[in-house]
Amino acid sequence: MRVAAPKIREQLVTVLRAWGMSDAHADTTAAMMLETDLRGVDSHGISMLPTYDREFRAGRLNMRPLFKTLREGPAFALIDADASLGHPVSVHAMNVAVDKCQQSGVAVVSVVNSHHFGAAGCYSRIAADRGAIGMVTASTRGVTMVPTFGAEPVMGTNPLAFAAPTKRNSPFELDMATTTVAAGKVKVYKLNHKPLPAGWVVDDKNQTVTDPEQAFGYVFDKPEGGITPLGGAREVGGHKGYGLAVMVHILGGVLAGASFSPIRNRTQKPSDPHNIGHFFLAIDPGAFREDGQFETDLDQVIDTLHGAKRADAAQPVLVAGDPEMATRAERLRDGVPVPDDLLEQLRTVAKSANVPFVLGDR
Repeated sequence: MRVAAPKIREQLVTVLRAWGMSDAHADTTAAMMLETDLRGVDSHGISMLPTYDREFRAGRLNMRPLFKTLREGPAFALIDADASLGHPVSVHAMNVAVDKCQQSGVAVVSVVNSHHFGAAGCYSRIAADRGAIGMVTASTRGVTMVPTFGAEPVMGTNPLAFAAPTKRNSPFELDMATTTVAAGKVKVYKLNHKPLPAGWVVDDKNQTVTDPEQAFGYVFDKPEGGITPLGGAREVGGHKGYGLAVMVHILGGVLAGASFSPIRNRTQKPSDPHNIGHFFLAIDPGAFREDGQFETDLDQVIDTLHGAKRADAAQPVLVAGDPEMATRAERLRDGVPVPDDLLEQLRTVAKSANVPFVLGDR
């Protein structure tokens, strides 16, 4: 069914507050999760609430964190998230990076001891909305990606997001996993009982798996098999996706001191906080160009791409961010699609939190 955006926000806020989150952090988290759903990233929005519920009840989420700046200079900072959910600290960190870049031209803020933060693109967009170039990466807790020439998963989906401001067009916004598909997308296909495209998931013999139940098992339950790197097999560029994934972890994980592949390396107990790391880069275009020149030139780049000759007259050439903004407008108008299976899971979460379930009301 379709659920109106305000209803989704209301449900998120009531559950998060019931878990003990401050009003400010609950509002921020709900806003980021709703924005993720509006953009069509169904794997990282409200569908994550049952997972967060399990983490909260297992004692791995701190709902009343005190963020601590461990290191800081004019153009950098390292922030300890105090084992909190990643959304509030990520909004804070990206804004700190932009504040600093406005003084120094370029700034980096790293976050350690965090948890899942949703869609990376929501945070790079914060920079673009403030007139800066933003780049975001993050390490992961889940171990789902089978490296090139590997037989078992060792890395996560390791996201990379980038946004740049414009004058006339919507900001350029790239938000991608460094795997062929995000692990959460496999979950979405299972919730909707849809077969997966070939090449997304492989079994222990490196053979493609399209059955949604079997694919979910290889990604989330079994020690073998998993998701392919971006590009798939080496012959079609999978080694490049693998390389990008390692780069993302170096920036998002190693730089901050976050965990790497904890399940495989046995560096953490199941009860330990996830210790996910995030990386936020902000660049002030005004440090390199006269006021407005960067945005004007980027508009021209986007106009040229939009004006490229079409292979199909009915399908315009797009740039990164176009599909998400089109989906956002449609979902603000018509509501966010929520599968029946997910609705039942969310109903259970609301009941456990002792708050009203409002998603079934139009």
